[in-house]
Amino acid sequence: MVGTVSTLTDVDVPVQGGALRVAVWEPEGTATATVLAIHGITATSRAWADLAEALPDVRIVAPDLRGRGRSNTLPPPYGLVQHAGDLVRVLDALHLPAVPVVAHSMGAFVAVLLAHAAPDRVESLLLVDGGFPLILPEGVSMEDGPAKLLGPAFDRLGRIFPSRESYREFWQGHPAFPHPLGRNVEAYVDYDLDPVPGGFSPSANADAVGTDALQQFGDERYLAALRGLRMPVTVLRAPRGLLDQPGGLYAAGRLNGFVDLVPSLRLIEVPDVNHYTIVMSAAGARDIAAALTAQSPH
Repeated sequence: MVGTVSTLTDVDVPVQGGALRVAVWEPEGTATATVLAIHGITATSRAWADLAEALPDVRIVAPDLRGRGRSNTLPPPYGLVQHAGDLVRVLDALHLPAVPVVAHSMGAFVAVLLAHAAPDRVESLLLVDGGFPLILPEGVSMEDGPAKLLGPAFDRLGRIFPSRESYREFWQGHPAFPHPLGRNVEAYVDYDLDPVPGGFSPSANADAVGTDALQQFGDERYLAALRGLRMPVTVLRAPRGLLDQPGGLYAAGRLNGFVDLVPSLRLIEVPDVNHYTIVMSAAGARDIAAALTAQSPH
């Protein structure tokens, strides 16, 4: 399959309150499999472009979650359970009885709840640097709200950028990304913009992001969902964090503590990536592709 390229199309799926935009990377020939890919908290479907290139014979179905990308005008309710319900609608609309699911960061929490609510629709879970309860940063409480919890990732949502080029420059200065930005990251950045008076703003709805951010710390209902997982579950950990800092979103060894909760859990550390580039780079995508292939029963 070397040299083949998937064709990207967008479809709208009816959900509560309107339509959810879904990106579909369709192989040039017959697809060997279909994978549902779920992005992170302020991201969009375009975060999965590198994975589509790494798996050119696989159909990648990647929604813009409610409140993000071209799904950003969908109304409340927001939250992880609502996302899971929206994704069941996506599987129904695309006539997908059961699929492997790969999910990044906050999307991994959505994937767990999807697998809990509709276990017959999820063949396996590949959770990429997410899906297990986070620990509050030192000196931060839940009452401080999403701005304190997410920091620069949340602050960006309130900014107006005078041009598309200025938004690219913002991302070019982000410590997690290389210089220059790659072709797929540039496309991701461009897709993220909405025209507003005075320029452009990031597409993610701050209320939706804020609701989701507060639900990643593992209440008892979420722990019960983890405990009930029966399909194969693989977790990929990035050793560096959102700002490329050492330590990562999950401290080294912390995920081992969840093996008793999820007996089917398989842990893999991906070298030389951070929380973003574990998905949004060719090297990270190759490791995700390898993990998906290893999970496949076919």
